[in-house]
Amino acid sequence: MKHSSLRTLAATVSVTAVLVSIAGCSANDSAKGSGKDSAKIAFLMPDLASTRYELYDAPLFKARMKELCDGCAVLYQNAGGDAAKQQQQANSAIAQGAEAIVIDPVDSAAAVTTVRTAQARGIPVIAYDRPIPRARADFYVSFDNEKIGAMIGQSLVDRLRKTSAKGGILQVNGSPTDAAAGLIKKGIHRAVDSSGFDLLAEYDTPAWEPSKAQDWVSGQISKFPGRIAGVVAANDGTGGGAVAAFRAAGVKVPPVTGNDAEAAAAQRIVSGDQYNTISKPIKTVARSAAEAAFALLRGETPKGNATLFDTPSELFTPTVVTRDNIAEVLVGSGKPLKTAEVCTANYAAACAGLGIE
Repeated sequence: MKHSSLRTLAATVSVTAVLVSIAGCSANDSAKGSGKDSAKIAFLMPDLASTRYELYDAPLFKARMKELCDGCAVLYQNAGGDAAKQQQQANSAIAQGAEAIVIDPVDSAAAVTTVRTAQARGIPVIAYDRPIPRARADFYVSFDNEKIGAMIGQSLVDRLRKTSAKGGILQVNGSPTDAAAGLIKKGIHRAVDSSGFDLLAEYDTPAWEPSKAQDWVSGQISKFPGRIAGVVAANDGTGGGAVAAFRAAGVKVPPVTGNDAEAAAAQRIVSGDQYNTISKPIKTVARSAAEAAFALLRGETPKGNATLFDTPSELFTPTVVTRDNIAEVLVGSGKPLKTAEVCTANYAAACAGLGIE
């Protein structure tokens, strides 16, 4: 009788445990289905050399996450160009309970550790802007970087042909540790190598630092006096460095490309110092990354339109901007850049001449 009672008690405890377990699973499934309303999402950006991360990417990502999940918290960090620091930031986010990580890697190879560490703990990783070729992230959201390179390169080549320019081209690439920079570089070569213009020299800019790009271009101005017809620079920071080098040398600035549509680049385009930039739909990409993170938190699979480095991806195509279309595409009411931030006192007349209101 005593043994029978013990068996009955044990069975009761076992059934109760199963019921509690089922209830627990149901609670977890419910939280997952609701988007984990109190989840933490890490948003880890690479550097301050480009102003876009602080001014646009981070605020836009946070705003969209709040729309999707009012109680979710975004753990935002910027690595300042330091790969080791970014790894520490990722580890800190994991320790703080991040349930998803969105990372724009300083060093695409070093970011492999972040992906593997997070995924081993069941934390999905979204590669943002820059891919992580050696580790399969759960999703990748970016622009078509190879196409960006081809677009800015071809735009420059077309300009040089139109003006019957003589001489060759300098190519200022991005960081050698950035896989996206490698894609941009590949795209630039697609346009330049078959252009008929000589590629005088090219340079991979450490950490995308404008000052390093400026120093290198300064050396090339001395090396190829009067022979530089144009400069394909992979982003606005390196393009600004190239422009500064020509200004410092007292030499006429040839057409110089850019990418990222920074306000300073828009001013250089308005004034004629920079030939083009790329207007990226950063709002679209930041929102897409937030939506992908939200989907992963819910146990869903984000929808992409491509596969890159064996990673399901959503890639967006940007727009080349020159003086011809800057008022239509980039600056003004309802555009990515506000007139007030571009058309300051020194640029007001030039802006008016281009119809920027």
